[in-house]
Amino acid sequence: MRALRILLIFVVILGGLFVIADRLAVNFAEGEAADRLKTTENLAATPDVSIKGFPFLTQVVGGSLDDIEVGIKNYEAAAGNGAQRIRIDDLRADMKGVEFSGDYSSATATSATGTATISYDELLQTAKSEPTQVAPGVTAHVVGLSDGGNGKIKVTVEATVLGTKLPEPVSVLSTVTVVDGDTVRVKADGLPEFAGVDLAENRVRAITDFQQKIDGLPGGIKLDTVQAAPNGVEITVKGSDVRLAG
Repeated sequence: MRALRILLIFVVILGGLFVIADRLAVNFAEGEAADRLKTTENLAATPDVSIKGFPFLTQVVGGSLDDIEVGIKNYEAAAGNGAQRIRIDDLRADMKGVEFSGDYSSATATSATGTATISYDELLQTAKSEPTQVAPGVTAHVVGLSDGGNGKIKVTVEATVLGTKLPEPVSVLSTVTVVDGDTVRVKADGLPEFAGVDLAENRVRAITDFQQKIDGLPGGIKLDTVQAAPNGVEITVKGSDVRLAG
């Protein structure tokens, strides 16, 4: 019995040491991965990287990690051309089945899902914010975007008729969708009326409807779905064979 007790104590101590070593190793690996991702994606701040699953060391020996979560704040994504950028307030992705090379210089996830949030102020930069003529003597422009409820965006438009600005802006509810995996499209469900002036639909939609291309996301992940939320649009993202480094 005494020998068995000693053996059990020895096993517990070894197990504790293994857990400590495993957690130290995973913390080091998270820091290294965060630094490499910052360099690869040219980020202003170091991202959050969390390696899930236990034990970590046995996953490393196998050359594949089950699950890695990545969080990036204030990510500057390309917005359709080389000069224009759009800020994503919070980009989070859950990478599954991450395989890495023998020298750890590259890593690729089998699949990835996540979320991204873009503020209304940021998205407003894409809309027609400068007065544009929609009919003789009538100009209009978008002055605000906000949550319209039920996943809709409320687009607020200010108009001037014959040199006089209407006393109150008008607003329409708009549907927001993802197109081609890289574009957020906002389209009005109906058309606003400006002091009873009869306007051509295409002229009005040139003001109320707009789209914003968002590409160059980390690892080549794509936009999936989008809906309006209290503080901005919430986008789900997804991808396969997502490169984390290398």
